[in-house]
Amino acid sequence: MRNQHTGVVRPASLRRPTTAMALGLTAALMANPAAAQDAESAEAEEVELGTLRIEDRTADVNPYTQEGAPYKARVSGDPRRVKPLSETPATITVLTETQIEESGASDLRDILDGTPGVTVGTGENGNAFGDRYIIRGEEVRSDVFVDGLRDPGMTTRESFAVEQIEITKGPSGTFGGRGTSGGAVNSITKQASTDYNFNKVELGAGTDEYWRAALDSNFRLSDSAAIRANLLYSSQDVPDREPADRERWGAAVSALLTPSESVRVLLDYYHLAAEDSPDLGGYLPPPTGTEGNVTRYAPWHDVPAYLQDEDFMESEVDTFTGRIFFEPSENLQVINSTRYGTTENGYVVTGLRGGAYDPATGNYAALTLSTHQGWQEVEYFVNQLNAIGKFATGSMQHTLIVGAEYSDQQVRNGVFQVTNTGTPNCGTSYCLTTAGPDRTVVAGDIGSLLGRQITRGGEDSNWQVETWSFYLMDTVDVTPWLTLHGGVRLDNFDYSNTITALSRPVGDPLRTTEYSYGDTLWNGHAGVVVKPHEEGMVYFSWGTARNINGGESDLGSSCGYGGICVPGDGTSTAGDGRPETSTNFELGTKWDLFDDRFMVTAALFRTTKDDVFESVGTGYEPGGSLNTGKHRIKGVELGLVGNITPQLSGQIGATFMDSEILRTSAAAPAGETYVGKNLSNFANNHFTGQLRYQATEAFAFGGTATYKGAMYTGQPDSAPSYNFTLNTYTYKVPSYWTFDAFASYKLSSNIAARVNVTNLSNENYYVAGYRSGHFLYKGDERRATLTLTGRF
Repeated sequence: MRNQHTGVVRPASLRRPTTAMALGLTAALMANPAAAQDAESAEAEEVELGTLRIEDRTADVNPYTQEGAPYKARVSGDPRRVKPLSETPATITVLTETQIEESGASDLRDILDGTPGVTVGTGENGNAFGDRYIIRGEEVRSDVFVDGLRDPGMTTRESFAVEQIEITKGPSGTFGGRGTSGGAVNSITKQASTDYNFNKVELGAGTDEYWRAALDSNFRLSDSAAIRANLLYSSQDVPDREPADRERWGAAVSALLTPSESVRVLLDYYHLAAEDSPDLGGYLPPPTGTEGNVTRYAPWHDVPAYLQDEDFMESEVDTFTGRIFFEPSENLQVINSTRYGTTENGYVVTGLRGGAYDPATGNYAALTLSTHQGWQEVEYFVNQLNAIGKFATGSMQHTLIVGAEYSDQQVRNGVFQVTNTGTPNCGTSYCLTTAGPDRTVVAGDIGSLLGRQITRGGEDSNWQVETWSFYLMDTVDVTPWLTLHGGVRLDNFDYSNTITALSRPVGDPLRTTEYSYGDTLWNGHAGVVVKPHEEGMVYFSWGTARNINGGESDLGSSCGYGGICVPGDGTSTAGDGRPETSTNFELGTKWDLFDDRFMVTAALFRTTKDDVFESVGTGYEPGGSLNTGKHRIKGVELGLVGNITPQLSGQIGATFMDSEILRTSAAAPAGETYVGKNLSNFANNHFTGQLRYQATEAFAFGGTATYKGAMYTGQPDSAPSYNFTLNTYTYKVPSYWTFDAFASYKLSSNIAARVNVTNLSNENYYVAGYRSGHFLYKGDERRATLTLTGRF
């Protein structure tokens, strides 16, 4: 019987300085000469195996992966996850650096959109444009973390400095604090190491003006100091949506100091600037007809790229992080992490509104252009302290974590003043037109139609949350076959949000409204792990998460999207409501096979969210009701990851889910109700499989297949728009399949080439929709790229 894991054994570069390598070499040199002579006939085989082992793990490979299985993460990068992932009672999907690179995706939004159980959302007038993620039906755009620390702000995120991305599914309040109703996204970054020197250079070119250059270099300055630098530049046109484009500049620098055997210091700086000329995609008309004879239209085809010359979406991130690791003994580790960061996000983008249908062509006759705009500035500070200790009580082995965290986040939101100086071509409006007596087809460059003049306007929201957190977690190995997990967390917060009404009659003074309150949140988790076999386990877990009124920082007073909610009858204030509470029960199993290089997982889950804050309408005002909503998500998630055979590896996952509104105050026609309806922006079924086949020592090929079921658009935590006359949901984002492929070849021991073709079938598909169908984010059409990688 192989040894049972009693805890996470992390790579040496992630723990205290060690002399393990030197001891191993010494042991080899001191081996018994007689034994060496007896083994002489096997010398060649032993040398070959040693060579394969070295090639199996080059210096720049993700240190958290299972050796020999680059798609399979062995452990989490969060030190609070004290067991290997195969023994952790939770659904955690991990995307490794190798898998991400071979997929051809680089922006976090594109990476997550291909993950089962995850969908993306659009920006709207009610919430800011930027990365917006939804896990198992719940908003997590404010629940993004980097190395275990919250990463606030509606920004663009890139993977150039990431070792792996960890997606925890299900309420995670003990680990993440407030929010985390559907789970959390945690990016684990590349860090300096004194174990080696290496340089990795990537140069990419492709169709649609695709260019990418990246550098990853680690310099071992001495036995106790190292520095690592990651640099990025990339640009690309959006396929078939010219002049839409994307551009990224990035830099991440990490320094490691080890002043003593028991102390390590990690310092890092991260910068990313993103500039897009954004295209908001297609248009989705509502259904027509009568009940039982409904005509539902697909997204209108042949809608050209309608972004204006002045449109932009820009974000910039700068963070400084310092971490001190103190390990006075093998049984105690103290980690203190401090981060200060700023982010900026600004955009003026063009959407579509309204639409005249032309039955002769089955397409649009006129689509009115609309404007969406805003800016956001974020400043935040966080300090997190974790003490991780191991001890025994009788025959039981404990891993105890005592933690505390202080965070202060301030977010300023504002507007841009946009004046259109172009000549209207649609009455008094601006349209994309193909027919109509008083309309003309846009001639020449659509991008100059509006003739925009843009100036930065004032601040309309100043949001701040200061939080003190304390948590306690214990993992107890009761017997070799039984492990108990448990934890509790307290978050005490002070909330303030000053709303300024910028729209007012000429001459009237600015009107401001301040909302402020404080409260304490309690969250917990528990899990039981039973190991009926040395290679597998069965678990049952429970966990909670709580979110506060006004918890989304990009919204100001937009109640329906997570902004501040205040009852319109004046009977209570924002602080009178209870926190929204999400509770998850999960029954699952994980099996680690083939020498731990292949893992199979399955989980049944049910999440209930209660005391939901609800808007009283579809506008962007604070009027709402406190704690009147409730919904449930249940389903099954299946997965496998790792080496299926010595040549075939991959990650395959599928979710089959169902959502239901259990209670709501949403107004419906007489005799009708939204109870029993689905959740908005929720795909019942989602499948992704990425496979890789090592055909020869030099040549490998593979691909990805993704299926996402249909979704219906609407506000978060609510039912989609519903036509009770027709007895059908109003706006449907169609289901789709996409297929990608890649092939790589080692040109020499130091140089490799990889070809990626994404969206092989050139599928016309959409990944998210505005709540009223006015625009649909369009998935990229086919693209081919060639990447050369040099290691030296």
